[in-house]
Amino acid sequence: MNYLELDTPALLIDKDILYKNIKSMQEYADHYKVNLRPHTKTHKMPRLAKVQEEAGAVGITVAKVGEAEIMTKSGLKDIFIANEIVGKTKIERIKKLSENINISFGIDSVYQVKEIDEVFTGHHKKAQVLVEIEVGEKRSGIIEEKDFRTLVEAVKKSDNVHLKGIFSHDGHTYKAESVEECKELYTASVDRTLHFAELAAEMGLKPEVVSIGSTPPFMFQFDIPKGVTEIRPGTYILMDASQSNVIGSYDKCAATILTTIISKPTNERVITDVGAKGITAQTRNKGLTATKGLGKIKEFEDVYIHDVFDEHAIIYHEEFNKQVNIGDKVRIIPNHICPVCNLHEKAYLISEGKVLEEILVECRGKLQ
Repeated sequence: MNYLELDTPALLIDKDILYKNIKSMQEYADHYKVNLRPHTKTHKMPRLAKVQEEAGAVGITVAKVGEAEIMTKSGLKDIFIANEIVGKTKIERIKKLSENINISFGIDSVYQVKEIDEVFTGHHKKAQVLVEIEVGEKRSGIIEEKDFRTLVEAVKKSDNVHLKGIFSHDGHTYKAESVEECKELYTASVDRTLHFAELAAEMGLKPEVVSIGSTPPFMFQFDIPKGVTEIRPGTYILMDASQSNVIGSYDKCAATILTTIISKPTNERVITDVGAKGITAQTRNKGLTATKGLGKIKEFEDVYIHDVFDEHAIIYHEEFNKQVNIGDKVRIIPNHICPVCNLHEKAYLISEGKVLEEILVECRGKLQ
């Protein structure tokens, strides 16, 4: 069937663009001889995670234990949870997963080491952890060297925790005002990550993995320094309006939301049948990723979502109003694809206008 026959709202994924995006990032990682471990919180679909692994990814990244459980059930066997895991209930779940797959997760405190050590006591495998380094995003992660040393010493004393590596997330590159600033932020973040990796080695726990992440620097294909072993981009697979603004083109946008025009109350206003519950109300307001409106209409130049209610998108554009009729369907390029995927039960893989298959968003809602 033609995708325009689908009921709306519907999450569409263009197969041809999707595969090009996957191939391009894999070639970039291969060029620098680093592992690619894509962050699947972007799409939350085991089907797509498998495609990424088939293309050469060493494994996958997830954000939550629940996502790791779903991915494991679907046959994914090498998973990193790029998040601090706190609470014995979650650690017990990770211990259970470790019986059948390679699983690692993030820490940044001695508190976690103590919890992990207690839960993994008597288990035939040690817990595999990576210490997060805060590199400028002002989120989680180690900031002071003294705290890092204290944490590494706690791991050394533990019988049940193995320091697998170091990781960081340079999410502040999303706010860079120029390519030059993005490169400066990226370089400083990588240098800081490598510095802490060297400290760990000096303390007798040389990291097997030094993992960095965030899509913007990789879209520019900046050099990846020696010492980095792994990259963790996520958005690159589907792209969105904000990431497209980084490279100045929407050609890599594989994901769109198909929506029906349901009302034209004035000569300027147009209403479609998807709102905050289908495209979110997110925007980016600073730097290269800054977006206009709450989503871009793919088929029309300079037409954006002005506002959203829960189930309505509001567009103010007189020329657009003249060109469309009630019942017509258009596609929206979301500002931020990661939370958008989490709002949809399934996606439709399309190629040259034809629907090829339905893909379940099996990790949607897995917040624990």
